[in-house]
Amino acid sequence: MKRSASLFYFTLALLLMALLLPLPATAGEVQVLTMQQALDIAAEKNRDIQKAREYFRWVQGKYVEERAAAFPQLSLNGSAITSRDETSLLPDRQEIYSGEIGLTQTLFTWGKVGAAIRAAEEGLKTAEERLRFYRQAAYRDVSIAFYNVLLSRELHAIALQDLGQKERHLDEARRKYSAGIATDYEILAAEVAVKNARPEVIRTENRIRDSLDRLRFLLAIDDSIEVTGSLEAGDFAAVQDYALIYKTALEKRPEVRDLRYRINIAGELVTIANADDKPRLEFRGGYGWKDVDSIDMDLDGRAWSAGMYLSFPFFDGMRTRGRVAQARSDLSSIKIDEEKLSDSIALQAREALNDVQESKQIVDALSGTVEQAEKLLSLSEKGYELGVKIRLEVEDAELNLQQAKGNLTRAWRDYLTAKVNLLWVMGVLGESAYQ
Repeated sequence: MKRSASLFYFTLALLLMALLLPLPATAGEVQVLTMQQALDIAAEKNRDIQKAREYFRWVQGKYVEERAAAFPQLSLNGSAITSRDETSLLPDRQEIYSGEIGLTQTLFTWGKVGAAIRAAEEGLKTAEERLRFYRQAAYRDVSIAFYNVLLSRELHAIALQDLGQKERHLDEARRKYSAGIATDYEILAAEVAVKNARPEVIRTENRIRDSLDRLRFLLAIDDSIEVTGSLEAGDFAAVQDYALIYKTALEKRPEVRDLRYRINIAGELVTIANADDKPRLEFRGGYGWKDVDSIDMDLDGRAWSAGMYLSFPFFDGMRTRGRVAQARSDLSSIKIDEEKLSDSIALQAREALNDVQESKQIVDALSGTVEQAEKLLSLSEKGYELGVKIRLEVEDAELNLQQAKGNLTRAWRDYLTAKVNLLWVMGVLGESAYQ
């Protein structure tokens, strides 16, 4: 009896220790993401977006650097010099100590400083457009990858349903065989159908892993993830007018706006290059203290200077003329790039609009097909049970149902992807007013 009591208290003590000790952290927790959550993570962690942010910071530093030319330049200068001259009849020794605060202010540079500041300001705008470009590209890629995960899951579910259906047919064939109303052939045919259905299950399961890995790569996260959502979505107020799509793209696309800012920068660079052989005026001044000590003299006191300095490199071997020609050529090249991009956007707008319309029509055409295929399969199975349908008709109905489900799922994925691509072509992907 004492032994039983001791065992009871020992067990109770172990239970209390287990309750009081902290549970170990669960390893490999799966993060379930909605579409919006995936986009939010991409905006924060996507590598291209992070790189674009760093470029924006670099351009901000460049702007501060160029703006500095318009401000006064202050410097603190000091020197200590000892010299001795024995070549003269009266050898001399000197010690000179000095300290000075210097000021330099650019007054006139033929527009060079102002052009550099304006070019840097336009550079800030190009950095903003580059950030918009990578953000929209990340949203597009993440959205498509998200839809691909949903598609892979739907196809996997269809493959599992097909496998389950064939396994039920195998069970039915075995039941009939036991009852003496089926042959070995029917069992063998059902077994072959089950084995042929398994590879598609394995294949679609691997596609799920691949699509999730692709999404994790775009989100730049190491944790295991899952997605939640549906491919079936209601229609949205998509812009169906090509002229409006093209006009919006020319106004909103980051690449177009970036080229326009670069055109402005190239124009300022022409001004900067053209000023290299023009007059330049500066003010220079200094204030400090100086001490001169020699054999027969010891002087110290304040020292200051102020003056206007003009420089005019009126001939530099036509180097400036060559730089101006290069700058003007760069300006013309960027303008050509802008025209080329406009032509490309016109083609992209037509293709994106056609893809949306085509995919929507396919969805509409396939919407009732699945219900019809399910009804057809049910009728063929009942007919097979009653002996008025043959096995081949049941298999045809199963194949039709599987194809109908797969085609409708792919159609929904294509439609959603086409909508995302259309918004990207317009340059408004991620802007709530167009969602």
